[in-house]
Amino acid sequence: MARSCSAATKLAPSAHAFAHLIRKDDVVILHDPQTAGLVPAIRALGVPVVWRCHVGIDSANRIAQDTWGFLAPYVNQADATVFSRELFAWDVLDGSRHAVITPTIDAFAAKNELLGEPTVNAILVAAGLRSPTAADGAPPAFTRMDGSIGQVDRRASVIEEQALRREDQYVLQVSRWDSLKDPMGVIQGFSDHIAPHHPAHLVYAGPAAADVADDPEATAVLNEVLSHLDELPPDVRARIHLAMLPLTDAEENAAMVNALQRGAAVVVQKSLAEGFGLTVAEAMWKGRPVVASRIGGIQDQIEDGVSGVLLDDPTDLAEYGAAVTMLLLDPAAAASMGAAAQERVRDQFLGPRSLLAYLYLLERLLV
Repeated sequence: MARSCSAATKLAPSAHAFAHLIRKDDVVILHDPQTAGLVPAIRALGVPVVWRCHVGIDSANRIAQDTWGFLAPYVNQADATVFSRELFAWDVLDGSRHAVITPTIDAFAAKNELLGEPTVNAILVAAGLRSPTAADGAPPAFTRMDGSIGQVDRRASVIEEQALRREDQYVLQVSRWDSLKDPMGVIQGFSDHIAPHHPAHLVYAGPAAADVADDPEATAVLNEVLSHLDELPPDVRARIHLAMLPLTDAEENAAMVNALQRGAAVVVQKSLAEGFGLTVAEAMWKGRPVVASRIGGIQDQIEDGVSGVLLDDPTDLAEYGAAVTMLLLDPAAAASMGAAAQERVRDQFLGPRSLLAYLYLLERLLV
């Protein structure tokens, strides 16, 4: 507890900065491990504190256990703790005070708003993600959170030998340039087990590596992917597109992701490790069939064989390739799975569901 008290003293100025914003009937929600040390300092202001953890691990290793032990004296002073999955809850915390609230998506955000096919095409062309085609009258427009209309003006940096055409089907993964997202496996599995059986292309889209300040390994991972790409057969390499999406305007970036997902034949999320992985729910909301790893919160989102396909072993490239190829070769099955996926998200993973869960939690704290 001495360590906790010391932290509270050191963080008192930060807590004091919030003091004029907090009223006696408020509840403060702190998010993720970075804020854990603030729990006792905010608690000392006389308001209930909820600590929400958005990260998790399927099987806690020694490093995770040591981290939990370090943070527990602070977090245990919260009035309630919230985790994304029951299995993510730390066993060193008071279980009587924790709740499980599933992450959800905002159906009206730029990343998830409904876009017609002409708008999808216009955004992809404007962003340099698809070759120009005859204009069909739609501007590359999207709706911002303030209700104003934005337009995609910036272009992605795309590494490719030939541009994606409107008629080309493509398999898509949207992820950071992170080895735990397995870009090497996504590409090698496509080369070995998808490309020989179907003329689809592969698009791997992530943020521009230089734009992500808190991901110093991104450039190294991207360089490794580029070196690997050079070793692939020329006919396969010509069907692979690596897209670096600009982050200058977050909503413009989200509109690009939205268009990419809506235009994809199959979306994959072949991560080796994942917290909850809402990229999966985002693609499902667009009616896309998703092939993803049976890890973390992904397995809570997809009903295997109904609203998507779960890979038991994310490192099994043949299993990954077979699942994607099956959906590419059977458009009716892919459409049926995509429709079930959209309904699954409508029922379980839209914003109102988590809002109600938070209201129930806050009601419990305030009575």
